[in-house]
Amino acid sequence: MRYSRIIAGTMSWGRWGKSLSIKDMCERIEHCVAHNITTFDHADIYGGYTTEAEFGKALTETGIDRENIQLISKCGIQYVCENRNNTVKHYNYTKDYIIWSVEESLKHLNTEYLDLLLLHRPSPLMNPEEIGETITILKKQGKIRSFGVSNFTPSQMDLIGLRMDVDVNQIEFSLTQHLAMHDGTLDYIKSNGITPMAWSPLGSVFREENEKTKRIRKQLGALSSKYEATEDQLLLAWIMKHPAGIIPVVGTTNKNRLKQAMDASKIDLELEDWFLILVACQGHKVP
Repeated sequence: MRYSRIIAGTMSWGRWGKSLSIKDMCERIEHCVAHNITTFDHADIYGGYTTEAEFGKALTETGIDRENIQLISKCGIQYVCENRNNTVKHYNYTKDYIIWSVEESLKHLNTEYLDLLLLHRPSPLMNPEEIGETITILKKQGKIRSFGVSNFTPSQMDLIGLRMDVDVNQIEFSLTQHLAMHDGTLDYIKSNGITPMAWSPLGSVFREENEKTKRIRKQLGALSSKYEATEDQLLLAWIMKHPAGIIPVVGTTNKNRLKQAMDASKIDLELEDWFLILVACQGHKVP
């Protein structure tokens, strides 16, 4: 597999979350790698365009061999913040901007290449011919190794795929947000050999308290002793059971939860247990 079975999402490592020090980031990176979480998911906008540089400094200080990890970044969103002179949030997928964004990410992350570049969100003005030309240049220059998208529908993947291979689609997917199983997104991904990654893989289970989440947690609690697993591990195992090969992107900075997330990849839910969890979410039996 090109990426680790669990990906460490870095959105909350910096100013948009825990504001970890460089020392703390070093410890998290080393902890992840020690537990076989070798893929780190970034976006240029995280922390208002500051987190990549902080992570890059920490990565250098760890001395970890670059070839032993995988770095993902995303570009395209022009965010309104003190580090950009933007008047409105928008998307920019012009050739010059994509190349500039990648070069900025490489500089900030202290690396010569990205293992994967993603277009962060679809834009109504994206031009597949221009994007295809740009990605070809970046690959020939060795600045990116793979290309993908994030939050794209099947038709949008088709559009971008006119001029280049789409290797990955990073989508919102969890027990409480599983529309991609029913709207054709995961079918398309599986049929076209695309790797799906799931952001917010725990969904709303621990963020909200309502009838749905109460049902879910009751069912997870009933299965916890059977699998000797925590509730969040069962939620990750539920995602990884899907035949599309979904890779969860976990956003926690807690060392113990990072290890537990990786351990969840060893859980193989029995078929009926997978459906018990789904039914608990839906509140009714499957059709």
